Amino acid sequence: MAHSSYPHLFEPLDLGFTQLKNRVLMGSMHTGLEEAKNGFEKMAAFYAERAKGGAGLIVTGGVSPNWQGWLKPFSIQMTKRSHAKKHRIITDAVHEAGGKICMQILHAGRYGYHPFSLAPSAIKAPINPFKPWKMSGRRIKLTIKDYAKSAQLAKEAGYDGVEIMGSEGYLINQFIVKHTNKRTDEWGGSYENRIKFPIEIAKAIREAVGKEFIIIFRLSMLDLIPNGSTWEEVVQLAKELEKAGVTIINTGIGWHEARVPTIVTSVPRAAFTWVTERMKKEVNIPLITTNRINMPETAEEILSSGQADMVSMARPFLADPEIINKSEQGREDEINTCIACNQACLDHVFKNITSSCLVNPRACHETELVAQPLKQAKNIAVVGAGPAGLAFSTEAARRGHQVTLFDASNEIGGQFNMAKQIPGKEEFYETLRYFKKQIELTGVKLQLDKKVSAEELKDFDEVVVATGVNPRDPKISGQDNDKVLSYIDVLKAHKPVGKKVAIIGAGGIGFDVAEYLTHPEEEDHDDLQAFFKEWGVDMDFEKRGGVEGKPIKIDAPREIIMLQRSEGKMGAKLGKTTGWVHRNSLRNRQVKMVTNIQYDKIDDKGLYITKDGKQELLEVDNIILCAGQLPEKSLFNELTEKGIKTHLIGGAFEAAELDAKKAIKQATELALEI
Repeated sequence: MAHSSYPHLFEPLDLGFTQLKNRVLMGSMHTGLEEAKNGFEKMAAFYAERAKGGAGLIVTGGVSPNWQGWLKPFSIQMTKRSHAKKHRIITDAVHEAGGKICMQILHAGRYGYHPFSLAPSAIKAPINPFKPWKMSGRRIKLTIKDYAKSAQLAKEAGYDGVEIMGSEGYLINQFIVKHTNKRTDEWGGSYENRIKFPIEIAKAIREAVGKEFIIIFRLSMLDLIPNGSTWEEVVQLAKELEKAGVTIINTGIGWHEARVPTIVTSVPRAAFTWVTERMKKEVNIPLITTNRINMPETAEEILSSGQADMVSMARPFLADPEIINKSEQGREDEINTCIACNQACLDHVFKNITSSCLVNPRACHETELVAQPLKQAKNIAVVGAGPAGLAFSTEAARRGHQVTLFDASNEIGGQFNMAKQIPGKEEFYETLRYFKKQIELTGVKLQLDKKVSAEELKDFDEVVVATGVNPRDPKISGQDNDKVLSYIDVLKAHKPVGKKVAIIGAGGIGFDVAEYLTHPEEEDHDDLQAFFKEWGVDMDFEKRGGVEGKPIKIDAPREIIMLQRSEGKMGAKLGKTTGWVHRNSLRNRQVKMVTNIQYDKIDDKGLYITKDGKQELLEVDNIILCAGQLPEKSLFNELTEKGIKTHLIGGAFEAAELDAKKAIKQATELALEI
């Protein structure tokens, strides 16, 4: 029976030999659990929770078909029976929870982070220090066999199917395009030769696993690199894959080295479904669409308008394992929405840390972050309703503590209320909506507009101080001039800002303020045309790879110059997978970035700085201070002096960068133990 609000989302998908209960695929994510100690037990808990939460079909992180295909040394591979045995715990757990799961087979090719990587041609990737070795004809044939064997072992391990990773610029993708395939033998040259590799893999796998086994092929439908595939070529390969026995085609968007944002917050929701929709007219097997689909309404709209047969959600399942059940039960306001920040998922994986989720620290830590049985319910006061205070209060109340949450402001959210106004960070509204609902459900007593004193807190059993941060004082001579504003004046008090602006400080907040001031106020975040135009994507797909080559320059409403004292690249501390997007977005808006300077003074004329021994005057209308933050600890110190049992969390504990990830994790850990 389909759910009335989302009839298409909850319609089963009949694949002939088996049926999927709904139209949601939990997309593949490498979490780092694959190589962790007791990783298989942890993955079993992780995937089973998502199967219970309603995912129609799950795809694992990438598993290599041989050691040359490793993502990094000693990563997970499926090459022998003993490997298959280890996976049983995962497939059993998922099946017990009523789910279905496919194993992704991924050969990294030139993206392999090790000296033994192989590729169709010996061309180094721009994002990898290692140059790959060129594969011999014999090695290519052996690799095709390895894929088939891997799939066969996955079947023995109890998987319902496999996904062949043919996109994002990994090995198969490297064979398909001329950009990376310069071969002159039967595997290179003409397009027919270049696509022989993926077709032979699909055929070999189908032969190895028989008819009744799901084969998903993740096809790069839009490479977003110069010299990528043309639309006609993509269609030709899709038709060949259908003939080769593939069950479902999943949409792959962009290579990892592409310079177009595809999954960060600033990408509008469902921005790439038009690509899948184009393919719908060409093949008869089901198609999955993907990227920035994080709420049921978006998914339903895609399916009901016939753009795809299934939607893939990957990170939304990190943020909320129960997203699908909540959607089906009409509890959408309880969904902990993925805000596409990448800070705890992708950024972690690139640093070899186990993945998690900024808004849900339990993700990938299901076996460790477990609520302890409550010995006695305590009466706890929490001061500060920013991310740390909210996470602690709702988690502690859920366990049975009585919690009163105080905040001096008239709304919950703390620094999130500033963040949500930054163009491309609108998803923070969802997080605040989620916490409002959790406060209601868990019975936290919320007291807003209440600046509470230490004296008023003395009757509580324990106090949790989450008072956040204060702006750091840069101590520049003349900074009390009327031209000077703090980031709080701009983002919270909405004080008027002139046409020429200098921003002091280039951390996360400096970048946010620059982003905020370079967009027109009435901008539509969901304007797909504008987004693709800015990043040079050709929506008519007349250019190879779908890219024009160069992003365009955008007329910003203000002239901005960003300044930092230290040398080195501006925004170096921003996330690995998002920093380049922020930098390029500001460059597109012609923001000047100047490093290695000292601030001399401010007067009515503007800001005086010294660079390379020369003083210069920046004649600006306003100077905005974004020079970092310091923890707000005064209440904590007062309570401690009074001997009241007190805990310090979030920005008040440590204010290096505005780190909501750390704040929410620390708050959750404390709430599960207290």
